[in-house]
Amino acid sequence: MEINGIAHVMLTVSDFETCRAFYGRLLSELGMKPLIDSDGMYYCIGGRTAIGIQRADEAYRDERFVQTRVGLHHLCLRARERRDVDEFHDLLVELGARVIHEPREDGFAPGYYSVLAEDPDGIRIEMNHVPGKGHLENL
Repeated sequence: MEINGIAHVMLTVSDFETCRAFYGRLLSELGMKPLIDSDGMYYCIGGRTAIGIQRADEAYRDERFVQTRVGLHHLCLRARERRDVDEFHDLLVELGARVIHEPREDGFAPGYYSVLAEDPDGIRIEMNHVPGKGHLENL
C-alpha cells in the first residue's frame, strides 16, 4: 500500500469570522476554490489537496493554538518556485499574519527555502521550495 499525497487538512479555529477572512484571501491567492462556505466551515480545493477551517466548539473558543501541544505542529505548503515563497511572504504580511521567520534557506534539505508565519489563531503556516525532488528523490 502506498499513499498518493494528502487529501485534505482541516484546522479548527476559535475566531471563525476572522480566520474565514484570512483563509478566504490566502487560499484564493493560492488558486484554491471554495467547495464549502458555510457558517461554521470553509473548505477549499486545489493543488491536488484541500484545506479547510471549521469553527471550534464553544467550550474551546477562548483557546489559542500551542505548537508544542499534542496535535498539529504546523502546516507546510510546497511551492513550485522559489519566488512563490517570497510572494507568499508578502501576502502574509498584507494579511497581518505574524511572521515567525522571513524567507530564508536552512539545512533541512539542499536549497530548502521557506517562510513561516501564524494565522489569526496562532496556527503556524509554512511555505517552502526545494529545488528538484529534495528528499523525495530517494523514494
